[in-house]
Amino acid sequence: MNIKAVVALCSVALIGTSCASHYQLTNVNRTRLLIDNRYDVHPDAEALDFLKPYKEKVDSIMSPVVGSIARDMAVYSPESELSNLLSDILVWGGRNYNEHPDFAVYNLGGIRASFSKGVITYGNILEVAPFENKICFLTLSGEKVLELFSEFVRQGGQGVSHGVNVVASKDGKLISAKIHGKEVDPNGSYRIATIDYLAHGNDHLDAFKAKTDFVSPQDVSNNVRFIIMNYFKEKAAQGEAVDSNVEGRFIIK
Repeated sequence: MNIKAVVALCSVALIGTSCASHYQLTNVNRTRLLIDNRYDVHPDAEALDFLKPYKEKVDSIMSPVVGSIARDMAVYSPESELSNLLSDILVWGGRNYNEHPDFAVYNLGGIRASFSKGVITYGNILEVAPFENKICFLTLSGEKVLELFSEFVRQGGQGVSHGVNVVASKDGKLISAKIHGKEVDPNGSYRIATIDYLAHGNDHLDAFKAKTDFVSPQDVSNNVRFIIMNYFKEKAAQGEAVDSNVEGRFIIK
């Protein structure tokens, strides 16, 4: 039998095997698994020896302490201590760009780890903000801000900064939206700090596509992880631990 015949027979056999399968995907679930020192109880000596030179290099980059945090902080919807903190840090970061945002947005899906109470290293911040997202600033009309908040509601919440109060119904409808105690004016104009990934309308936030006066610095130093790190360092220099609370920024009735 020549090689072409063998290939043909194998192809037929594979097709037949594929057609015989009755497996069907019925559901998909996901979760986040915390990888910590519980997995170091029974270390493999050979693996440790192999990894040692790489570990030393990584530790020299990741282990420097940048500050501390007052409590455990995780991300969850519709509002969490961690999403509040990161949104507030974007507003704080505006001062280095001569920007004074009315509010900030940080997407929940972009927060990839939690902070544990106590010392925070650069590595901890990298785990929370691992992407190459840059801080940016843009303007939306009040009408588009209401559209943006409605998109948040349909998604079950997003990170927003202090001064924002969004109230939604359980069936996904926006009931009210205030910024610094005032109802959003559809005819008004609002300056927003966010990350460049969202500013282009990603994560189904189409309202951002109507942005004007867009400022998006792209140097590496503008990565949000460095903005977060600088915030921690400033608080540490002031002798303070970083803190944040759930305060009713996003309420579902």
